[in-house]
Order: sequence, then structure tokens, then C-alpha cells
Amino acid sequence: MIDGGHSAADITIFEAESVPGGLCRSKTVDGFTYDVSGGHILYSKDKPAMQWMKDRAGGDAAFVEKDRHTRIRFGQRWVNYPFENGLGDLPPEANFDCLSGYVRAWHERSKSQSTAPAEFGKWVRWRFGDGIAEHFMDPYNKKVWKRELDFLTSDWVAGRVPDAPVDDVLRSAVGIRTEGYTHQSKFYYPKNGGFQAITDGIAAGLSVDMRLGTPVGEIQKKGTTWNINGESFDFVVSTLSLTYMPDLVAEMPREVAEACRKLEYNGIVCVMLALDRAQHPDLSWIYLPHASQGPANRITYMSNYSPNMAPTGKSSFLCEVTVAGGKPFPGRALEKELIDGLANAGLIRRDEVLFDDREQIGQAYVVFDHAYADRRKIALDWFEAQGLVQLGRFGRFEYDNSDQCVIKSRELAQRLLKKSRVGA
Repeated sequence: MIDGGHSAADITIFEAESVPGGLCRSKTVDGFTYDVSGGHILYSKDKPAMQWMKDRAGGDAAFVEKDRHTRIRFGQRWVNYPFENGLGDLPPEANFDCLSGYVRAWHERSKSQSTAPAEFGKWVRWRFGDGIAEHFMDPYNKKVWKRELDFLTSDWVAGRVPDAPVDDVLRSAVGIRTEGYTHQSKFYYPKNGGFQAITDGIAAGLSVDMRLGTPVGEIQKKGTTWNINGESFDFVVSTLSLTYMPDLVAEMPREVAEACRKLEYNGIVCVMLALDRAQHPDLSWIYLPHASQGPANRITYMSNYSPNMAPTGKSSFLCEVTVAGGKPFPGRALEKELIDGLANAGLIRRDEVLFDDREQIGQAYVVFDHAYADRRKIALDWFEAQGLVQLGRFGRFEYDNSDQCVIKSRELAQRLLKKSRVGA
């Protein structure tokens, strides 16, 4: 991401892992490949940025174009996604509960001109009504966030959850198919190597001093320069989580350290199930809202993403289980619970499972509690005043997908290059 004739020879990257890629890394075991922090897809409203990512990994020919097919598992039924566009797939009583609740909520909002509640749990009922809340939104979100829903702010859904027209919901309830989230109807995925093929391609194009297996242990400002692990640097961009920074940055004020440490997040356990199954249904990923379906909230049909993700005649699932930040990861009993839940949901037979493989990620999702915005501002304002640039999902505690990380990184690189040219 260095251009304009500038040399990258004096840039050093400290990477704690043995390979670059962070949350975008993938893993291959006995011919089965999966993404270690949940199934990723390549999609972006910023077409040039998406093309840039594809070009780093070999161009269009190195990718599979896929139609998105996502569903919700409701008992033994498939329900179209998003849920409000699939009410006609529900049992009659649940369909009625959800439709009547949605119409009541829509009518009440229209009549009162009320503003969105600040609490996420209350926002769900304000937006969708009691039926959809009880049948899907409440159980699913409690599975994901591992907290009472009013602990979360509704701010995080602003701009991320499109408002389905009431006519579409009425159509879906009487069996007329409607589609939501059509902007993601197609996505791309590398033919080989999993999603990590993209970050591998980016890393291969960098002429920098990349130090793998080298965690940062100390960050200290010395006049106008910075000491990183005892070495002096003129400028630092950090993608380290804000929650780690109080233990690394010397002389951080107590109120800033407290704001950083109290930011909320979730970890994730990803379990790949290698299956003795020749072919999956034509699905991309599915959502599992109910406890009877086991601990996973989402299952990615990983081997459907590319024909090279599993050996010939085999297939795979990728199961995602979130863990509240700072809590211990579950033990090996988790794998049995996953398999039992998927079998109970009618998604697998136990004798299909060849083996499982697990990866654990300490920080995977930003949790938007009511103190989030204030704590984040205290932290980032202080880092900005110090001239220490924070970048990335946890570097800035923003819910950025991979394309947004690339877009913001490229924008930062351009600003820094412009600044260097004018000598500022």
C-alpha cells in the first residue's frame, strides 16, 4: 500500500503470529480448509476496493463468484433470511404472532412518530414487534452477544439493518417470496487457500521488514520518536486492540487506561466439522436461534464456497460459538454439544463426522454497550494527541469488515504520503 515512488524499505511490521492476516487467516487440515474466525466473504459497495483485494490475490480468475443463499433453521423448517422476509415459511401460529406483532409495531411507530429506543432489546420490539422478538431476535442475539439485550445499545444496528417495507412483510407472510439484503446477493471467495489468500497476496506485495512471531511488548514515546520493543521509529500505526494498550504504552493516564480496559468485546470458537458427505444443499450459511440446536449461532457451509475447500467427495461445516470477552473458552465437551445440536436440528448425522478441528480467537466482535462511545472517544482522543495512530477493527473498536479495513488503510496511507511530500 506504498506508492508514489516512496520506498517501503524503512517500514517495519511487527506481527505476533507466525503468518500475517489476523482475523482473516485460514487453516487447512487433511485437505479441509476453513477460516479461523468464522466464514468470510468478499463483498464491498466500494467496487475499486473489492477489485484491489481480488487483484492482490491473483485477479478475477483466482475467485469463485457465488450466489448468496442464507437461511434460518426453525425447528425442522428452512426460513428465508432475513427473518421478516420469510414469515410464510413458519408454522401458522408463529407466522401469525410475527405478522401481527410487526404490523402493530409499524402502526405504533407511524402513529407516535417515536424515536428508536437506546436499549437494543427494546429497539427489537419497537422495530419488529413481540412475535419476531420472541421467535427469533431475542434467542438469536442472546446466543451471539452472551448478555442481556438491554445491556447493548441500539446504536450498532443503525445503518446495518435495512427496514423491510411493510408490504414486503405482508407478502412474505402469505407466501409471496420477497428478498431482503439484495445488495449482498452475490459474493466472491478465493478458489484456493481460504480467505487468507487475500491477506497472503497483500503481504507478498509489500517490500517491508515484516517480523513474524514478534509480539509488541512495549510502546514508549521519546521526544518526537517512538520506541517499540526498544527500537526507535519516527511514526507508529497500531492495529493492537485498545484493551491491550494500557499494558504496552508507557505513562498512559489512568482514566485513559480505564476507558481502554473496560471496552466490551466477544471472542469466538470456530469448529470445523469434516463430513463424509459428497454434497451439501445449495446454502452459504445459516442461523440457529434456538438452544435445542446447540451452542452455535451460525453455520457456514464452508465447502460450498470453493470446490477446493474439501477433498473430493467430502464436505465441511464451520460452526461459530461466541464467548463473552474475558471468559474462559469452553472445553472439549463443546464439540459433542455442537454435533448433538446439529443432529437434533436435522442438519447432520453423527456418523457423517470424520473429525473436528478448533480455533479460538480472543477478540472477534466489538460489543456496543451504553458506555462504548464515551470510552472509545476518551481512548482515541488521547492516542491522537500523542501522534499514535490506531487502525483496524480493534485498533479503533469499530465493527469493520475486511473491505472497510482495506479502504481505511489505503486512505491512511495516502494521507501519510501526502503529509511526507509537504514535509509536515
